[in-house]
Amino acid sequence: MGQAQGQPARSARCIALVGPYLSGKTTLLEAILARTGAIGRQGTMAAKNTVGDASAEARHHGMSVELNVATVDFLGDSYTFLDCPGSIEFQADAANALAACDGAIVVCEPDEKKVPALQLILKQLEDRGIPHFLFINKIDKAEARIRDIVPMLQPASTRPLVLRQVPIWENDIVTGFIDLALERAFVYREHAPSEVITIPDALADGEKQARFSMLEKLADYDDELMEQLLEDVPPPRDKVFDDLSKELREGLICPVLMGSAENGNGILRLLKALRHEAPFVATTAKRLKVEGAPSCAYILKTFHTAHGGKLSLARVLAGNFADGTTVQGGADDERISGIFTLMGQEPTKRGEAKAGDTVAFGRLDSVKTGDTLVAEKAKPAKLETLPPSQPVFGLAIAAKEKKDEVKLTAAIAKIIEEDPSISLTHSQDMGEMVLWGQGEMHLRVALEKLTSKYGIDASTRPRQIPYKETIRKSTEVRGRHKKQSGGHGQFGDVVVTIGPRPRGSGFEFSDEITGGVVPKNYIPSVEIGVRDYLHSGPLGFNVVDVGVCLIDGSYHSVDSSDMAFRQAGRIAMSEGLPQCSPVLLEPVMAVEIAVPSDATAKINGIISSRRGQILGFDARPGWPGWDLVQAQIPEAEIQNLIVEVRSATAGVGTFTAKFDHLAELTGKIADQVLATRAAKAA
Repeated sequence: MGQAQGQPARSARCIALVGPYLSGKTTLLEAILARTGAIGRQGTMAAKNTVGDASAEARHHGMSVELNVATVDFLGDSYTFLDCPGSIEFQADAANALAACDGAIVVCEPDEKKVPALQLILKQLEDRGIPHFLFINKIDKAEARIRDIVPMLQPASTRPLVLRQVPIWENDIVTGFIDLALERAFVYREHAPSEVITIPDALADGEKQARFSMLEKLADYDDELMEQLLEDVPPPRDKVFDDLSKELREGLICPVLMGSAENGNGILRLLKALRHEAPFVATTAKRLKVEGAPSCAYILKTFHTAHGGKLSLARVLAGNFADGTTVQGGADDERISGIFTLMGQEPTKRGEAKAGDTVAFGRLDSVKTGDTLVAEKAKPAKLETLPPSQPVFGLAIAAKEKKDEVKLTAAIAKIIEEDPSISLTHSQDMGEMVLWGQGEMHLRVALEKLTSKYGIDASTRPRQIPYKETIRKSTEVRGRHKKQSGGHGQFGDVVVTIGPRPRGSGFEFSDEITGGVVPKNYIPSVEIGVRDYLHSGPLGFNVVDVGVCLIDGSYHSVDSSDMAFRQAGRIAMSEGLPQCSPVLLEPVMAVEIAVPSDATAKINGIISSRRGQILGFDARPGWPGWDLVQAQIPEAEIQNLIVEVRSATAGVGTFTAKFDHLAELTGKIADQVLATRAAKAA
């Protein structure tokens, strides 16, 4: 099959392992490593001795928190497997890594509750045109029969799920399977390849029906096969395998295999299906529109290691890259300092990388995840990548010790390089740094890395909300600054009117001075003084939507100065604004929440409980069984919204939010905000 695709038999392939949270992807990787002889014995997540998830954070939480990488040889072919985190909070790694993979194995459980999470992953693969198999893991724990499991999972996929195997059950235990393409039965053997047996008589009729159903789905895309089925002509076995390969690579079907990664069952057949049917790098380069390029490597992931420095995980799509090669495509031209194969967290130095290889390039300081590199003086073709997900959860962060303040931002910059779905913002208004991510656990792991990798203890707290204040009434007020202390004194005298402006129109300063009662050269200083006061009004917040007009005043030919009139302007505001019925304003966000339709009613309740206004909901375009709920919610109520949304949607719901308007805030909530502000100022 390799030559049929125009590639040498040993052309390396890159396969992503993706799937819902806790579906068994890291266990499957471990089973593959054991079955191919890459490791002597299969480790377990419980024993914390797997090749993947070796970081302190992954072991502590018992889940993948970043990409796991391992390269193996199987029957003369090389494969690099990218085990991607299943939690929606850590899926940025998968989004980046999938771009240059040849195919994916989607690991799932026979569990209806996981279908929405499965749909999230399959949709991404379908949209990006990545061929993929479905591997039903934990088949030994299935409570339903396979004839019911596949229809249960089908709503997650817009491509037909084509069942390739059926399990053999004996006394409620799965003892093996029947391969519908090979028409052979296999019985599982502990720590050994499955053994071929005769198809049991009791299962023969069921096997024929299941095989015919598989052939019917393949025939939907092959007229010749359809004719053979209509005429009851058994199709040649090679014809069936050719159709399975072709329709997989063209994205027409999603083949379904099964097994138990924990027990090492079904692994060999999965690897053989990959070997015969998954596309090679030339097909992937064509999909990514870089075919014919003299050289091309895509950066899948960035690692900062304790001893090896920065490593850039790269998929070579064309050409060769050697140690010492100068590459272009990052911010600067860079020289590769070492080429490595990764096995979990362990880099091993290797020779030149050629098309198909997935390797780590050493010390490319200006290169980041998502960059496309070339090895010659040419502008690299930029691969299409998904924009980073908008953050949904933020915490104010600060170093516990002053000496770590500079180190903190440098360490966070490295964490962001490893995971671009994390971001850091500096809020001038609030005087704080905010660390943003995809959820509570996402930020918790980032903070743990700060301590374990960089030795920095950071404190976090809920971020401050940028409340503003404005006024409801108008007034006219005099501000006089007079000071005499030997020699020249200080004198500035102004009369201003202060009034509210329409919401969102901002601050406006004007003057109606006639007869030079306030000399023109001092008027800008009055405005500066007025603006000085607006930074913190009577309620302690930024003042917005206010108009101030300078209408009168007086000056002294000797004692007046810019500073005196600036002070007079400030005094006028400090005396006048409290008379204008100041009122608190809170930011209100336009929020769009994406959820499975059966959770929409729950989401509406959540919005209402957070002082939100539901604007409506529509079917989510291109997402069967999903809704988009539009609402306006105060920013203060969004702080931990994602926690409740995920809880109501089995972990798959998400939202986007952007500032919409400022709204008056009164009553108990306003009193609490003002009391908190006063306590901080005290």
